[in-house]
Amino acid sequence: MATNTAAIRAPSAAEALLLRPPRSLWSNAWYKLRHDRLTMLAFGVLIVLALLAAGADLLAQNLFHYTFEKQDLLHTYEQPTLDPPAFLLGSDEIGRSQVVRLLYGGRVSLMVGLVAAIVNLTVGIAVGLTAGYLRGRIDDLFTWFVTTLNSIPTIFLLLIFAAIWEPGPAQLTVVIGLLFWTGISLFVRGQTFALREREFVVAAKTIGARDRRIMFKHILPNILPLIFVLAAIDIGAIILTESALSYLGLGILPPTPSWGNLLTNATSYFVRAWWLVLSPGAMIFLTVLCLYLIGDGLRDALDPRLKAET
Repeated sequence: MATNTAAIRAPSAAEALLLRPPRSLWSNAWYKLRHDRLTMLAFGVLIVLALLAAGADLLAQNLFHYTFEKQDLLHTYEQPTLDPPAFLLGSDEIGRSQVVRLLYGGRVSLMVGLVAAIVNLTVGIAVGLTAGYLRGRIDDLFTWFVTTLNSIPTIFLLLIFAAIWEPGPAQLTVVIGLLFWTGISLFVRGQTFALREREFVVAAKTIGARDRRIMFKHILPNILPLIFVLAAIDIGAIILTESALSYLGLGILPPTPSWGNLLTNATSYFVRAWWLVLSPGAMIFLTVLCLYLIGDGLRDALDPRLKAET
């Protein structure tokens, strides 16, 4: 007698997530991230870049035996070579090691992006929560100020600031953070509008909870997951902004290396040493691409509305 056998198909990652027992948002998000190969690859690449930048001193002293300030006028415009290792990516117009300066430049560019994002999140979350929860005149003032600030191109404000005060890395980082908070604050304000009338907020008011506790203990945790998504994207935008300013000669100024000023220096000698343009450009492209992929992966993992669709 003939028998029919049905092929047994293994469930996909999305189906497996639906079959799991109910768990917390963070547990489900971590499960989805672990099965998102592209996002995990982007995380890995970004961690490697951060470790290389953090270990710039160690690598310069023990592997390349070259400091980022050292000059060798007898070896200018050297092509990439392993002999010596310091010229792995070539040398510039005064014989400085491109790979060593790239490592130190990564430390500066990544630190600018991270610290500016922290400033951005701190200001944006505090202002957005306050305006969305208290509403009234405070919200009207917030809307007027954000609308006015957004009507002025950010790059023009940064160019004016950099041209007048010639800021160092610390000052430029703070200024960029203070100019990029409007997007986060508008998102937080909109989410606060939607959450302030929910049952758990009304219950907190009923038992006498203060406004500050309601904002930071009840409303903020509900919007924090998607804030992380915006933060990952903002870090990429901040790195691009710093690179653009340094490329124009108004950001991080030499001799302090950053990927932006390495790129602008290399373009001056593109005809003679084109390979000097590739490494800083590739680092900027790779870092921003990884941050955008991480932001997209976090959005898919943390947004519960996408759970049934993926």
